[in-house]
Amino acid sequence: MLCFKRRMWVGLYILLIALLAFPIVAGAGDKININTASKDQLCELTGVGPAIAERIIQYREKNGPFKSVEDLARVKGIGEKTLLKIKDSVAVQ
Repeated sequence: MLCFKRRMWVGLYILLIALLAFPIVAGAGDKININTASKDQLCELTGVGPAIAERIIQYREKNGPFKSVEDLARVKGIGEKTLLKIKDSVAVQ
């Protein structure tokens, strides 16, 4: 009986760890689509505040959808350093 209780606790412990880790793993691959993202979503990106987020949206409305992530460099306020910070967090779809 003692062996069963020990196995049960070990199983519950493993389940708890798996449940706590799931949100981290589930969100790890999510990227922000720069062609459809809202201002709030763009502000989640490192180095992008409300002003730059607004410029991204204005650029996209004026010039059409971005064809590549590198096209973000055409937006005023996004330089090489900012692009390097966010390029792995964004996608063009």
